[in-house]
Amino acid sequence: MRLIFDLALRDLLREKLHMICNVAVLVGIIVPLLVLFGVKNGVYEALIGRLLSNPATLQVNTTGNNSFAPEDAQMIRDWPEAGFVTLKTRSLFDYVNIRAVDGRESRSAILIPSGLGDPTLPEGLDLQEGRIAVSEALAAQLRLTVGTPVHLFSQATERPRQLRLDATIAAIIPKDRMRGDSVLADIALLDLVEAFYDEYALPEHGITEGRPLAGRVPSFEGIRAYAADLQSLGALQNRIEARFGIATEARTREVEGTLGLGRNLDIALALTAAIAALGLAATLIFSFWGEVARKRHMIASLALIGVPERRLWMFPVVQAFVTACLGLICSFALFAVCAMLAQKLFGAGFSDGLVRLSSGNVVSVIVAVLMLVTLASLFAARSITRVDPAIVLRESV
Repeated sequence: MRLIFDLALRDLLREKLHMICNVAVLVGIIVPLLVLFGVKNGVYEALIGRLLSNPATLQVNTTGNNSFAPEDAQMIRDWPEAGFVTLKTRSLFDYVNIRAVDGRESRSAILIPSGLGDPTLPEGLDLQEGRIAVSEALAAQLRLTVGTPVHLFSQATERPRQLRLDATIAAIIPKDRMRGDSVLADIALLDLVEAFYDEYALPEHGITEGRPLAGRVPSFEGIRAYAADLQSLGALQNRIEARFGIATEARTREVEGTLGLGRNLDIALALTAAIAALGLAATLIFSFWGEVARKRHMIASLALIGVPERRLWMFPVVQAFVTACLGLICSFALFAVCAMLAQKLFGAGFSDGLVRLSSGNVVSVIVAVLMLVTLASLFAARSITRVDPAIVLRESV
């Protein structure tokens, strides 16, 4: 076996022009495909990244005046399509005034139900025990920072006293994740504000007049839900609408359009790669077959000195494998140059790179090329079985 390897490598080095031609063929087909796949990955992943950078992409909001119970929210949480789920109070009562404890200026802000697991919040943040999160715009107006104690005020014309709640800023949400003047708080805080507007007594907060809170049955106007991932958004929206017979709002069409673009690009690139592979295979088969035919006398001589036929098969296979390795090395080197050039010329808006290949892509390309080249060489190796040493040597006399 070692003899065949040595002879194959020496013969390959002696026939440098033929080897360079085969390597050039490989590079000419592999590099354009690598660039196409790299651009597709870079552009598509940038689109997906921009969608995921905005948590609202995964959000499903119910619309209209509905009635939900805590059990309904828990049922949705148990669905595999759902991520974070919380109830919403009536939109008529989801505004509060906010002011720093030591500040004089106050602002009106919308109250948004939130909690542990909300994609809008920093990971792991739980809004319990009077902790709230505010939008960056609101924080800038009131000069609020994390840890700042604040007062939340609600005033109803029917109530002789206003409701004042003490809270602490636990997080400031960047403007690219939340716009406007917004306060994110646990649903319990929003339910308390709604109870105040519904004229219930809240003795713990100094509101002694009104109906007893113990007789109140909480009812919620809507649900604020987030899909587990982009692929689940449409399914979650359809399931909520079908289960409760209501209308919802979500960015399903935009998300499905982006996902559909990715699938279409994958199909187009797969067809392109398949056609390129067929052309490469045909070229290599004829190239390797021609080499075997040209070296019939050498192969016949090896057969006459007792080299088994199954080892003679390894002659073109070894040469093809080495050629493929050289072609891959040159291809990835040229691809790296093309990627850097493309990034300089067109990649200003792609911080993670316009042309990108994952480790899985690289391994797949290497395996596919080696398998294709090996199979092409095996077609050529089959012709060795048709070489009759006696006839070949007699022809050379």
